[in-house]
Amino acid sequence: MSFTNFLETEILDHVFAGAAYTAPSQHYLGLFTAAPGEAGGGTELSGSAYARRPVDFSTSGATTSNDAAIEFATATGSWGTVTHVGVFDAATSGNLMAYATLSSSKAIATGDVFRVPTGDLDITLN
Repeated sequence: MSFTNFLETEILDHVFAGAAYTAPSQHYLGLFTAAPGEAGGGTELSGSAYARRPVDFSTSGATTSNDAAIEFATATGSWGTVTHVGVFDAATSGNLMAYATLSSSKAIATGDVFRVPTGDLDITLN
């Protein structure tokens, strides 16, 4: 996953300028049909029972990964083709912190459930 400009600025300000940064108490995974980027943007899903899902992470070395499976609600209509995911600091609105392209896009039709298995959402620093 890539960090957004928002998170990069927060980290630099905290580590090198001594500015306080309070990490969110909860992170949320969002789904996109068009790519977000460093400045955010993209097209996040909406409607048809879509809502960001809480995600918790465990860190080992230079990688943090989701420590439990993430399951979205059953789609009550077509969500389109999910191509990207993003980690936010709020359930709605908020700041996009990190984003990634899925290794395989996934079309979500009525009745489908989008799942991310435990350990499959990795954020690595190197």
